[in-house]
Formats: sequence, structure tokens, C-alpha cells
Amino acid sequence: MQTAEDRELLQSIRQDPQTGLPRLLEQYGGLLHGVVRHILPDERDVEECLADVLVQCWHQAQALARKDGCLKAWLIVTARNKAIDQYRRQRRDVTAPLPEDFELLAGELEAAGPSEAEETIAQLVEELPPPDREIFLRRYYGLQSSREIARALGMEEHNVNVRLSRGRVRLKQQFVQRFGKEYGHGKCV
Repeated sequence: MQTAEDRELLQSIRQDPQTGLPRLLEQYGGLLHGVVRHILPDERDVEECLADVLVQCWHQAQALARKDGCLKAWLIVTARNKAIDQYRRQRRDVTAPLPEDFELLAGELEAAGPSEAEETIAQLVEELPPPDREIFLRRYYGLQSSREIARALGMEEHNVNVRLSRGRVRLKQQFVQRFGKEYGHGKCV
């Protein structure tokens, strides 16, 4: 759910992007930088990815303002997806020829942005209690292994895996409560 501050921020981005986007960076830049930095090691790539996120936010500010979703969750999902896309592009084997309509298809997928389901999942992760939230963010947004998370948080690797397993069950239940009809009456595919 959007806060009044997020609604005002989106309105500012729509009306005057030159003041709204720096405010967005001031509020969420550190978080987004952390999400992207876990995926892209080069600082120039991180900055480029964050610029892409800002551009997408600017282009979709009006649609985001109409949605009831959490802006923070949308930003996290968008930053993560863009960072993963950039990471894959950099490591892609370019020996195979690309189809002629590849750029058109890629542009359409890019414009679509994260789905409502992805935004809801990110919001549900944000609502987890602190140790579980940190573990989920590191595992699924920061792409760290269970071993790396355990070391960083001073936990046993087994405990990290148990928390991930239980957390996935909890998230699935909450997700199905919100989207049960759209996803086969409780059966997630």
C-alpha cells in the first residue's frame, strides 16, 4: 500500500522530474544501490542500472500513482530485474544470431515492468520479521548463497535454510490469500 509520502513523491516526479527524481534517490537510493550492487560488481554498471530504474519510474509514474501497490516494493523488484537483465546481457554468448524481432520483443518486455504479483511478493518480504526479511532479501534479491548469508548474519547455514523454507511457506500462504482466484484457487503454478 502506498504511503502519502510515496503518492506525493510520484506526483512530484510526474510534474517536475528534475526535482522529483533526486528526491526519490534521496529516499530510496541507498536501498536500490544495495540491491543492484549485490548483482553487478562494477560501479559504472550499478549507476547505469539505477539510471534505467529512474527512467522507468519516470515513465510509469502516472500508472504507479493509480496503483495501490507499494512504491518501495516496485522499486526493489524493478532494480533487481534490471540488474539481472544487465548481468545476463554482459555474460551472454553472442555467437548465435538473434532473431530480427528480438529488439522489439525485448522492448515490449522491458516496458511491461514488474507484475502485480512480483510487487506483492516484494511487499510481503518487506513485511517479514527482521531476521527473515534480511535472509530473504540477501537470498532472493542479493543472490547470496545460504553459506554467505549465514556468515554475514552469524548463523548456522542449516538455520538459514530452515528460515528460508518456513518463510516460503508463509509467503505462499499470504500470496494465495491475495491472488487465490487468479492462480488456480490456491494452487500456485
